Amino acid sequence: MQEGPGVAAQPRPDAPAQISDRREVKQPGLQAPLAFGLIVIGDEVLNGPRTDSHLAAFKERLGVRGHGLAWHWILPDDPPVLTSHLRFSMERGDPVFVCGGIGATPDDHTRACAAAAAGLGLERHPQARSLIEGRFGESAYPHRILMADLPAGCGLIPNPVNQIPGFSLRGHWFLPGFPQMAWPMAEWVLDQTYGRAEPLAEEALEVLNVPESRLVPIMQELGARFPKLKLFSLPHLGEEPHVLLGFRGRGALGEAMEALREALDAASMPFRDRSE
Repeated sequence: MQEGPGVAAQPRPDAPAQISDRREVKQPGLQAPLAFGLIVIGDEVLNGPRTDSHLAAFKERLGVRGHGLAWHWILPDDPPVLTSHLRFSMERGDPVFVCGGIGATPDDHTRACAAAAAGLGLERHPQARSLIEGRFGESAYPHRILMADLPAGCGLIPNPVNQIPGFSLRGHWFLPGFPQMAWPMAEWVLDQTYGRAEPLAEEALEVLNVPESRLVPIMQELGARFPKLKLFSLPHLGEEPHVLLGFRGRGALGEAMEALREALDAASMPFRDRSE
């Protein structure tokens, strides 16, 4: 269900003009942080031998830009399932990356399902057709050219590997399943469209020999005291069981962490700095 074979190539000089989703290119400076959805499509990932490598890659690429993931789905090559899930995610309004299923083989349903979810038909995109013809010549027909049949009115996402574009529709960015293509294409989308936000910071302590349930009152008190931060706990089992307890958020965490230390000391709960 993957796209046509890739041959290393340089990005087209006019690549930035290919997105026609009428989004303004973000100017330098910090933007508001966003939470993205990630959809990975493919029976070979859900029930086959392939392991999803996109989750970790997108977490990293979003995180270094100050953004994050809100949710992550792995979906089968099943048109009713794809259409219903894409319709739901389009109605939510989250920005979403979708990896896989935009090729030309019979099990590639993403293009048609995206169109159906948006209430649109498929049309042969003239610029996508030109790119595919330029890449494959006469051998673009009769099958590879099907990758130019895209939801009506969608934008294009440049592909620096083999020039076969992805597409954008309703805040969703549809990419190939191949990581070598999907990840640089996603980076281009992020840098051109969403920019960078203030990085998300995290600090934590290791609370020793204390069951997580005893931490609930402290978490309730400090969660209310620092509502703009996210207080988290994560139990660790093993030879040295402990609970990782800390804050995650943007900006300085020092005041919140000092309050956490004071609360643990007041409750006579032993703790140590987080080990790397």
